[in-house]
Amino acid sequence: MRSTIALSSCLLLAACAQLPPRADLPPELAPAPATTGAIAQRLSAMEESHPGQSGFRLVAAGSDAYALRAYSAEAATTSLDIQTYIWKDDLTGKLLARHALLAADRGVRVRLLVDDFPTRVHNAGFAALDAHPNLEVRIYNPLASRSGLLGKAGEFATDFRRLNHRMHNKSWIADNRIALVGGRNLGDEYFDARASANFIDLDMLMVGPVVSEVSATFDEFWNSPSTYPIAQLSPRAVSPEALQRLRDILDESLAERRASDFEHVLREDPLVQAQLAGESYLRWHSSWRFVSDESLKKRADMADRSEVMRVLLPVVRQSQRNLRILTPYFVPAANGTAELIAPVQRGVAVKVLTNSLAATDVALVHGGYMRSRRPLLRGDVQLWELRPVGTDDPEYSRMGVAGASLHTKAMVVDDEQVFVGSYNLDPRSLSLNTEQGVLLTDPAMASELTRMFEAKLQGERAWKVTLQDDRLRWSDGQQVWTRDPQAGALQRFQAWLGRVLPIESQL
Repeated sequence: MRSTIALSSCLLLAACAQLPPRADLPPELAPAPATTGAIAQRLSAMEESHPGQSGFRLVAAGSDAYALRAYSAEAATTSLDIQTYIWKDDLTGKLLARHALLAADRGVRVRLLVDDFPTRVHNAGFAALDAHPNLEVRIYNPLASRSGLLGKAGEFATDFRRLNHRMHNKSWIADNRIALVGGRNLGDEYFDARASANFIDLDMLMVGPVVSEVSATFDEFWNSPSTYPIAQLSPRAVSPEALQRLRDILDESLAERRASDFEHVLREDPLVQAQLAGESYLRWHSSWRFVSDESLKKRADMADRSEVMRVLLPVVRQSQRNLRILTPYFVPAANGTAELIAPVQRGVAVKVLTNSLAATDVALVHGGYMRSRRPLLRGDVQLWELRPVGTDDPEYSRMGVAGASLHTKAMVVDDEQVFVGSYNLDPRSLSLNTEQGVLLTDPAMASELTRMFEAKLQGERAWKVTLQDDRLRWSDGQQVWTRDPQAGALQRFQAWLGRVLPIESQL
């Protein structure tokens, strides 16, 4: 009886909260690349030395990734466009929101584009930011109700088909001259700022003509029928008073940063200091491929939805020597398993690093991966699973934290090609979430990413998964386990659900 009443309440709330038609808005486009200001001054000479080329650099350490975002927001003079799936209200989330607000104070046009599913809980804060005349917030595929779990549950119960599609892209574009894309959301664990577990993640820093392609993708999402101004969704929450209250909270984050270990990292990190001093480390190319799914991906036929896979699949099929894949959520299913085994049969060494059950933050998804482990191993695909141990690897962490989880989405092909993006090898990235990434041929960068990859395969950081008499084994080179090591009872139960329930297409 109680469950019936609860379900009825959810459905009633959903019926009362109907998403209105999107306001009829004129298209908005990013301005031309800035020609003045610190970013233009820093990049102009380099770009003139590399006409028609774009510059690229891997950004692995979280502190470096944060510093690049903070610096570019501080230095922007005309525009700052930020697109993200998650934006947390922790230390780095508040600091970056403050940087965006201060940029708007200087007259910079700031556009914030966030997915609604993980950020709806912060609706009041985003609405407050929207009260600034130079800052606008838009929400991708929003719920009509703006708070409360019952309303959210009711809407998913009645409109699941629409709400199941999410925007997973991450872009940070300053003055239309510099862009960061990759797997990082905005929050402490993505920037190595938590004292406990952090994510091992990766960005690609880009300058030159490629930035216009990233910017054009941002514009397509910004003007999409699936993207609503937050002022239309929560008009009463957009007010000068709310903005002032938020400004006071964000200003307090400065003192919080000064009292944190993260402040020491930012002060001592040589790459951060080099960025602040104006030094740049870029690799220049005339050829690259930036690719993004369309904002209305959900309307395409299932077989044609993923623009990212359309680019990556031929690369995998044409590989000749080796293929290294980093993916935190790995659910290849039958088709993906076959595509990974096929290169092995041609003599290609295929290595995959993903999270172990003990390290993953989504055990249900790990259950989907469990179905594919034996078929992959039988096909001689080599598997490693990241251990939930702290990392002292300076490539990724300056803090030596207690735990780590893989969040990098990247691939190295034949020691020459590199892909970095937001795309996981799972059904959700293939058909439900919008994704993006950049592919380029650069043997030196491939070597750099390979070195990072191989370092993670060592026994103290990952378990090698093998078959012995068709039974799974995990080894760190010294000890062998006969079931998923160090996983708790709840993790095992959630993974079991993901393995036995018919939900693979949702993982």
